[in-house]
Amino acid sequence: MPRRVWAILAVAFGVSLSVLDGTIANVALPTIAAQLDISSANSIWIVNAYQLAIMVTLLSFSALGDVIGYRKVYLGGLALFTVASIGCALSTSLGTLVAARIGQGFGSAAITSVNTSLIRTIYPRAKLGRGMGINATVVAVSSVAGPTIAAGILSLATWPWLFAVNIPMGIIAGILSRRFLPANPVRVRGRRFEWRDGAMNALTFGLLIASVEGFSHGLDARLIAAGVAATLIVGFLFVRGQLHKPFPILPFDLLRIPIFSVSVLTSICSFIAQMLAMVSLPFYLQRSLGYDAVSTGLLLTAWPAVIMVVAPLAGILIERIHAGLLGGAGLAVMAAGLLLLAFLPGIPHDFDIVWRLVLCGLGFGLFQSPNNSILIASAPPERSGSASGMLATARLLGQTTGAALVAMLFHLATDDSAHIALLIAAGFAAAGSAVSFYRIRLPLPAGLNRRR
Repeated sequence: MPRRVWAILAVAFGVSLSVLDGTIANVALPTIAAQLDISSANSIWIVNAYQLAIMVTLLSFSALGDVIGYRKVYLGGLALFTVASIGCALSTSLGTLVAARIGQGFGSAAITSVNTSLIRTIYPRAKLGRGMGINATVVAVSSVAGPTIAAGILSLATWPWLFAVNIPMGIIAGILSRRFLPANPVRVRGRRFEWRDGAMNALTFGLLIASVEGFSHGLDARLIAAGVAATLIVGFLFVRGQLHKPFPILPFDLLRIPIFSVSVLTSICSFIAQMLAMVSLPFYLQRSLGYDAVSTGLLLTAWPAVIMVVAPLAGILIERIHAGLLGGAGLAVMAAGLLLLAFLPGIPHDFDIVWRLVLCGLGFGLFQSPNNSILIASAPPERSGSASGMLATARLLGQTTGAALVAMLFHLATDDSAHIALLIAAGFAAAGSAVSFYRIRLPLPAGLNRRR
């Protein structure tokens, strides 16, 4: 048990670094833009470069973990992330900062691609949900802490320190990981990583995200059409090649497992709903209801704060309650919370908003740990890396789609876009709930069966 605690702490350090850097730079964008003398539009690349680098390499790193071991990929990701953070802190131009952020994105992709695989090796099957609950809590805490930490650092120092703080954390995470993470054996001897498949995977997802972003931001229709055509052609060639591979980077072998594919679909629905709400709510609260930025931030903290409490409890509950039932009930509660947010009173009290946000956080917390446990446990042990990568890819696809839908709504329905976004979010959460309840009919993976 003591070694397990140190091992999960090592994973928590790495995951928190990855999540923090996905949000910590957002607060500083105006400051960075002013000091580097760049436009606000160009400063967005500091965020987009990081996210895009993660998206195009995530599945490749997870497949690499199945080949050479999850511990090696995780340690390599930590090292790359830490070195890239040094590059970010020393950057003096947009070009060097974006290049360093791409390096950070690659390191983050390596970390997040295998972190749940490592949890599977750290925890026995019967207690896997507890590990997933702790992981969900770390993600929630890091999401809450990102803007606060950024504001604190900027009040005392310049923006490069936002990235410099990663250096000691990365070193500590590396030391803990080398000492305490289990060395999982490579289970399939003679298997190699296909670099050509990795390049095709990166190109497919890169074109897909670029096309979605272009459409949501109203780029020239001809450019969007060319991007969509390129995505379809490259994607078709990539998928056709993957269908005949025994260990594909895009894990079709796992997607043929009914409960795995249903869990991936449920996860995508949940993160679309979450991102639709998280992006639209600040506009709704400030433009429609008259709250200032500080009050909005404090109110929205209620959502992830509840997840911090509920996710570990849900991880324990799946040892006694069917994970599909927990997940379905959680997303139903989340859908109710989103629907109630969409129909707030004209002049709401703070409590009117907070208890609805608490419902959303409660529902998402009940869903996340059981869903992640099913998804990881349903894959064969030698494919844990690919399952972990698919879990992270589902999250990123859902978040990207949700953000793009909000941007599109802002173009199409400016006056009522935030309200419409909340209604659509409730619809996606309800759809995810229905899909999750369907899993009750499917056999659960070993170790997740309910105790009688």
